[in-house]
Parts: sequence; C-alpha cells; structure tokens
Amino acid sequence: MADGVEDVYGEDSATLDQSFTPWTISVASGYSLMRDPRHNKGLAFTEKERDAHYLRGLLPPVVLSQELQEKKMMNIIRQYTVPLHRYMAMVELQETNERLFYKLLVDNVEELLPIVYTPTVDDNNQAAQSIRGKILEILNNWPERTVKVIVVTDGERILGLGDLGCQGMGIPVGKLSLYTALGGVCPSQCLPITIDVGTNNEKLLDDEFYIGLRQKRATGKEYADLLQEFMCAVKQNYGEKVLIQFEDFANHNAFELLARYSSTHLVFNDDIQGTASVVLAGLLSALRLLGGTLADHTFLFLGAGEAGTGIAELIALEISEQNGKPIEENRKQIWLVDSKGLIVASRKESLQDFKKPWAHDHEPIAELKNAVEALKPTILIGTSGVGKQFTKEVVEAMASLNEKPLIMALSNPTSQAECTAEEAYTWSEGRAIFASGSPFDPFEYNGKTFIPGQANNAYIFPGFGLGVIMAGSTRVRDDMLLAASKALVSQVTEEHYEKGMIYPPFKNIRKISANIAAKVAAKAYELGLASHLPQPEDLVKSAEKYMYSPGYLDEQFIQLEELQDDANPDFVQEIVTLFFTDSARLIQNIEHALNSWPINFSKLDDYMHQFKGSSSSIGAKKVTKECTMLREYCSAGNAEGCIRIFQQVKQEHASLGKKLEIYFQTVKQAAVAHTA
Repeated sequence: MADGVEDVYGEDSATLDQSFTPWTISVASGYSLMRDPRHNKGLAFTEKERDAHYLRGLLPPVVLSQELQEKKMMNIIRQYTVPLHRYMAMVELQETNERLFYKLLVDNVEELLPIVYTPTVDDNNQAAQSIRGKILEILNNWPERTVKVIVVTDGERILGLGDLGCQGMGIPVGKLSLYTALGGVCPSQCLPITIDVGTNNEKLLDDEFYIGLRQKRATGKEYADLLQEFMCAVKQNYGEKVLIQFEDFANHNAFELLARYSSTHLVFNDDIQGTASVVLAGLLSALRLLGGTLADHTFLFLGAGEAGTGIAELIALEISEQNGKPIEENRKQIWLVDSKGLIVASRKESLQDFKKPWAHDHEPIAELKNAVEALKPTILIGTSGVGKQFTKEVVEAMASLNEKPLIMALSNPTSQAECTAEEAYTWSEGRAIFASGSPFDPFEYNGKTFIPGQANNAYIFPGFGLGVIMAGSTRVRDDMLLAASKALVSQVTEEHYEKGMIYPPFKNIRKISANIAAKVAAKAYELGLASHLPQPEDLVKSAEKYMYSPGYLDEQFIQLEELQDDANPDFVQEIVTLFFTDSARLIQNIEHALNSWPINFSKLDDYMHQFKGSSSSIGAKKVTKECTMLREYCSAGNAEGCIRIFQQVKQEHASLGKKLEIYFQTVKQAAVAHTA
C-alpha cells in the first residue's frame, strides 16, 4: 500500500532484479521489421505473418516463395552488363534481405562468386579518427557478442590494386560473405574490420571525398603497438577461439604478423596460407595427369611475395612429408623469380628475410624465358600480380621441355593474369594443363574443349574456417593446411580428370567445404588443439549440421513497441499470446538442440539470441541475463553449462507467463474502470 492506494503494479517495490516491468511492452511496426535485413522476407511474408506483424498495406498483396524471389532477383542481376552494377545489386540485397542474399549466393555460386569476391569487389574498392587506446571500446560497440571469424585488413595491398586505405573494406566484407555462403558460418558470427593507419596513396590523400585518415601510413613501433592492442582486445572481447584472418596486408607486415601471433592467437593469412593450400591441392590433383610425385618435379615461380613464398613453403613441406628429407633439401627444387630476376645465393644479402630460404646456388638470370631454359621446370606458377608475363616465348619454351606443361597463372584480377587460358592452350598446342586465379571460360582447340581450372582461395578458406570453429581449435598449424589440400583433391572425380580439370566444380562447394572442414577438424583433434570434446564420430555430418541455412524461418518474432496506461487489453492479449506461441516453439527447439549430439552450438546460439530478444523486449531482465550466460557457454562449447542454465531459463519462462497473465488482467480492469 502507498498513501492508502494498493500498489497494483508493484511500482513502489520494484527493483532492478525483478524479471518484469509492466510498462515496457512494445511491438515493432511492420515497417521496422521490413528494414531489418536479418528477419525481412519481403514478399515472402505469409498471410498469417502479415497480420501478426502489422504488415498489411505495407506490401503488395501477392505472396512469393523464396524460390520465386530468387529467380526474380537473378533475372534482375543478369540484365546488368557492367559487373560493378551487379555487385551493387548484390550489396543492396544483402543490406535488405540477408537470407535471400545468401540463398542466391549458395544456389548460384559459380555465377555470383566473381561478382561478390573477385574481381568485382576490387572495381568497387578502386572507384577515422585515432583509435589508440580505444580498440576494446570500439569492439564493444559491435552489437553481436558471439563472433567466430574476423577478417581484418589495413588496406595496403588490395589484390593488384595497391594501397586503398580504409576503402579496402570491401575485401573483408566479401570474404565473410563467402564464409557464410560457402562455409556455412552464421553471418551474425562474422566481423569485418579495417584498421585505418593512413595511406600512402597520394590520389586518395588529395581526394576531397576520401573518408579515411589523411596522413601517411603509420609504421614501425606505432604500427606494431596498434596491432598489438587490436589482437589483445579481440582475444579479451571474443575469447581464445575466434579465428582472425589477416587479409591484404603488405608483404613485410603480413609475414611479421603471422609469425608474431601464430603461437598466441588463432590466426590465418589467406594470401599466404589459403593460396598455398589451394595451389598445393591443384598440384596434387594434377599429378594424376602428369604422373610421378611432387618430388619428381621442378617448380619455377614468377613472383616471390606472400603468395609465391607461401605456396613454395607448403610444397616443400608436403614433399618432406612424402620423402622424409629435411625441408631445406626439398626447397632446392623450387626456384623463384622476382622483379630483379632469379633469386640466387649471390643476392642473399640484399633479400628480404622471407625470400632468403629460396636463394639457391646458380648464376644470376634476369629474364623469365632464360630461367625456363636453364632450370627446365615441369611446373610454372605465376604470382607476380603483373599481367601478360607468360609470353608466347615462355609458354612455348615450357611446351618444348614437357609433354604436358602445368601452367598456373594465379594473379588477380583477370586483367593481371600472367596469361589467359586461350593463350596457354594455343601456344602449347593444346598440351598444357592450365589453372588461373580468376575464372576463364572453356576454350576449344582442335575440336577438343578444355575447362580451365580456377585455383581460387574460396575453395579452401570457408571450409577451413568452419573446421577450425567446429573443433574449437585454439591454433592453426601447417598440418591442418595440408589436410585441407588433400580434402579438396579427394573431391576431384575421374569424370573431372577426363575433362582436364584439376579442381572440382564450384557448384558442389558446400559439399566440398563440409569435407574440408571435417579433415581440418580431425587434424585439430589429432594435434590436441581442439577444445570441443569429445570428437564427433562423423565429422562430415557434424559439419553439414553446423552449416547456416539461408532459407527463411517458419515464423518471425514479434518485437514490442512501448505502451502506456491507455493500452488496449485486446491488443495486449494478442501480444502475450503471440509471444508465448513463439517462445514455446523456441523452448522446444533449444531442448532439441541440447539433446542432439554433437550439439550444434551455432544453431543453439541462434535460438538463444532470438529468445533473448523476445524476453528483453517485454522487460524479462532475469531471463535476458540468463540467456546471455547461456550464449557465453555456447561460445565456449560448454554443453554442461548450457544444460544447467537452460533449466533456469525454463523456470523463469514459466514464472514470466504467470506475471504476463496478471498484467493482462490488470490492463483489462483498468480499461473497464476508465470506460465506466
């Protein structure tokens, strides 16, 4: 009682610990729901959903299936003739309807991959303030608490385009789109980051519309300290098992960062390790056509940067695995050419550290053609980032030395490829085995159709990341990269070899990724790096169950909009009924996820995220707090903790039901009294 008036609503005794606050009920308008890309379905909202979520009048009357939406969107995209326009259409879709975006990408991966990843992203990229001491605070501003994969760049070396400063953000966004579409990592668990340390691109510094820091790039101790703060903040905020992928850092920083943090963090450099793994897979696969083992071949690289030296090192490691010889000895059959010519011992004093292992005893050679004639390689690999370097004379020299020369023109984008598929097949008189970094169309020569291979990193890193996450690995090791390469090779069939293919078609990429994830996870368990125990019996099935599905959910959740004293009781009862219909279904889903083994922590976390949102919107603070705890246990892969906290959530949910019913009766009585 307060001043002789009964404390009907409990306001006089309310505390922050109470699980229910009467005046915080709210229902989101249909307009807000349609602007939420994670839950928006567009014209796929059913008649029932349009009534439940106040969408009447906001949408045309027709109801379309997701399949029909997909067909319509693909028709629109195909009408654009400029790749950048297609890219912009995909970006707009991602910002308005997340699930439809990934549905398109999953079902049309061979057609859309070049649009969202390579090379269109770079066309878009071509067309902040100081953060020292504030990185942890900045990370806390990101709304998602469960982050599994971070792709980070400083924008200094964007593919073949150079220093784009903070405008290199399209690369992390594009990479993470593929983590979801190809590898099945939940999009809410992906975080793209660009660290703006300035730019040395004078054109950008003079551009009045440039959005980044207008200063020369930070270097030395200033740069190292900033990256150290970033790495510590990531681990503090997201834990030990968040995968940090370094992307498009300049050579000197890329090697340094990988060496410095590989022993303390879960780090991966796609330019060095991902490229190496996918190229090694192509080489192992090509042996079916070439014959022999890797140790029987001589390798010549044009390009000695991150990609070239990373590939060379993984080749040497695999040869050592096969013949048992020291890696130093196996490096001697791998030669690299940089901008100054063949890397030889007499140049060792002037070489960067990462090039020195490849400085073998030989006289200096300036021209690639002369190096081919002198070293007689069986395999020629281009990672120079400079187009048209595999000239007619170079390819003809390779063809004169080998019955089936293997030529891999890996530089991206397409305009920077060392040669085209047509050139390789024509100049070798149809005898070359060809693969490239960017896609080329099939080519017919003398009545035979050749299908060029694409040594695209997208074969490896999505499945690799999924395997690391699935196992709860705490570190990345070279043996895991070798496992990924061999898993990719296992997906190439005899039918593919008959067509001259050394990589499987991208249309099977989710199956490929699941198999890669399984082998990577198995290796993590074998090396004692996995934390999600025990190991599942069937890792391929576990990977498939873990994968995010872009299909629409059966029913969206109601979010509540603030109501005051004049709340309509029928409206409130409708909200309460809808809330408990949804939450009861979620309770069942969560219980099913907890009773399944192995537990799909990604799906469980998604259910809890939705349940937490519903609970939070009606003031269920204790339930919300317990949901947060359960999500943290999900992130840690702690099954026992999940089960224990969930029992508390169920009890609070039942208690909340009673309180909501009391609230409904109170509002109804107040409405009757007001009418009287």
